[in-house]
Amino acid sequence: METFSKFLYEFLKQFFSGITTVMKAIGAGFSQMFDFDSYQNIIDTYKGDLSAPEWILVVVSILCILIFVGLIIALIYLLCRKYIKFRKKAVDQDALLEEVASLNKQVETLMKEKENIMAMKISQLGLKPDESPEIDEQEQEEDSNNPDIRFAKLHEIDLKYEDYEQPDYENSFTLPELCENFRNFSASKLKLYYKPEMVRIFISALASTKLIILQGISGTGKTSLAYAWGKFMRHDSCIASVQPSWRDRTDMFGYFNEFTKKFNETEMLKEMYTAGYVDEVFTVILDEMNLSRVEYYFAEMLSILEMPNRDEWIIELVPNSWKTDPKYIEGGKIKVPANMWYIGTINNDDSTFAVTDKVYDRAMPIDINEKSVAFEPVYTEAQGINFTYLDKLFETAIQENPISEEAMDKIEQMDNYVIQHFRIAFGNRIVAHMKKFVPVYVACGGDEISGVDYFIAKKILRKFEQLNMSAIRDEIDPYIQFLNTTFGKNKMKECIDYLLRLKKMA
Repeated sequence: METFSKFLYEFLKQFFSGITTVMKAIGAGFSQMFDFDSYQNIIDTYKGDLSAPEWILVVVSILCILIFVGLIIALIYLLCRKYIKFRKKAVDQDALLEEVASLNKQVETLMKEKENIMAMKISQLGLKPDESPEIDEQEQEEDSNNPDIRFAKLHEIDLKYEDYEQPDYENSFTLPELCENFRNFSASKLKLYYKPEMVRIFISALASTKLIILQGISGTGKTSLAYAWGKFMRHDSCIASVQPSWRDRTDMFGYFNEFTKKFNETEMLKEMYTAGYVDEVFTVILDEMNLSRVEYYFAEMLSILEMPNRDEWIIELVPNSWKTDPKYIEGGKIKVPANMWYIGTINNDDSTFAVTDKVYDRAMPIDINEKSVAFEPVYTEAQGINFTYLDKLFETAIQENPISEEAMDKIEQMDNYVIQHFRIAFGNRIVAHMKKFVPVYVACGGDEISGVDYFIAKKILRKFEQLNMSAIRDEIDPYIQFLNTTFGKNKMKECIDYLLRLKKMA
């Protein structure tokens, strides 16, 4: 044991002697740094031999040392201040947690008191306290179990909006302001960044048709654009995930079960019915819409949305009517609301179906093939927007910014050229869409020819993909030359870029 004691003493002495030596060295270092007498002796030794310029350098050297010392002191001060601030924050957090815990206890006590009071009131009615929840549940389930009510979910919407008064948001924004507000909102609130051109195209598409197709490679933000629009409108978009099994409209709206005598409503049908109550903007996202054939399940909607008279936008859900049917289901039919848009997303790969001309001709396709670039946005909140005001903005823009006669003449020349060389023509439906898209695009701050360029590239030249690429390869360069001659050199950039990509594929 005596031997171990000696060992332990020498062992610990070695360690603590090292610490003592370090501390002494630090103290000696500080002592040497601030030994002003030594500095004075050095100056006295050399002052007789120093010239005037050298004295200037001496002063500079002294200032450098003083600055260095000042920086060290400032660093020590900042570290001490940061530590004190951290400790204060930790103490404040502890105090806050204690206060929250105390408030939770008080809330728990108050809740118990409330339950006791409710129990007393219920007992006065001759009921047992534990029976009251069952009564509430019975009242809630009474309607859904009522055999005379076949649209249970829509009936709940009727009850919810029975005394609803539509707010007037007193909108006063212009279309350029709408584009800028939506872009800033997406960036500041959702961290979703879009170029001004993309937002301008999206708003113009909303004005031209009720069906918009966002297409491109996966991961570029197609669904997020429609999602952000719903958030900006203060109405979350209803997301309908298309399944490969979708074959007809019942997959979108639901169906009547002859066995239960109930109509199985979908979320999309609920959203449509709710939109009929309010003067606000609604959107439905048909996610991965080409996992099934769009012309199968969306065929009836394609035809209905083409009708110029919105009063004729009617879908038959059931062949007859019941007295207990919801307020806006008349004769088993529901009116498709004008304040609802349908936004489909498409990934073009081997697992999906090709979208036919019937669908593309009635929709406005938007290509999203680039990832967004972050920018510093202006913080913007979501907006309450009345549909009637937005619709009026679109109508005014179409009336005030019609496509010029000069542009229409050039479009007609282009149409004749395409018919002659590619045997492709576009009908009145596409022209009608263009006469809505381009004016709103201009009203949003865009250039007329740029709007025409984008529309033609996405709605007309897209049809070239159906042709034999090798057969039309030699016709592409003359067509590009025709576009440059007719519309101006490089004015039809979208069209030319698309044609050059086709040439590479040929």
